[in-house]
Amino acid sequence: MSSFQLSPRLFVAVLTIMDPNQIPVSAPFAWDCLVDLRAGVPLHEIVSEPDMRTGIEAAEYAAEIQYLGVSNGNMQEGSLRCDVNVSIRPLGQLELKVEIKNLKSFSSINRAIDFEISRQVLLHSQVKGDQILQETRLWEEGAQKTVTMRKKEGLSDYQYFTEPDLPEVILTLEYVDSIRNSLPELPEMKRRRYEKMGLSMQDVLFLANDTNK
Repeated sequence: MSSFQLSPRLFVAVLTIMDPNQIPVSAPFAWDCLVDLRAGVPLHEIVSEPDMRTGIEAAEYAAEIQYLGVSNGNMQEGSLRCDVNVSIRPLGQLELKVEIKNLKSFSSINRAIDFEISRQVLLHSQVKGDQILQETRLWEEGAQKTVTMRKKEGLSDYQYFTEPDLPEVILTLEYVDSIRNSLPELPEMKRRRYEKMGLSMQDVLFLANDTNK
């Protein structure tokens, strides 16, 4: 899907609908194995362009999914998961992406990104940029830091496969416009409207975050 503008700065690059992972379920007998296919519950994967610069900006962006009507966005219940890529590099050098997997709260998104930015900036300032590897890391909530999960050398390690049997889906501009016009008023637009009404920032945030208003 070609990029479309979500806000003045943030763009969505890819929207994928897929089957969720199969989950083993405990069975009454040791020799039995049950599998939860979660039939009828599609998984939406949203890939954004690298337009965000801070952890709080990414966390607020992820929180917007709660207002689109496709999910309650409750990360504690597992309705939403977030993986992030962080890349800090001097101008002109080759980019290496460090992925942080399975962030389970909006505050974790904020802290994990800010920590990883600080870690990479420190290595560059110490002329140790070669120690920044293309890898997958995890966020340790207790230690408040990222740790290595596994190394990844290239695209082949990510197991990207095209599906030859899926037909191309072409969306007309009229259809896209009709969907856009049917969207509810998003929090950012609500905040601007309430600010113009002269409300306090506390009231603005309270009303903007209320999906019933």
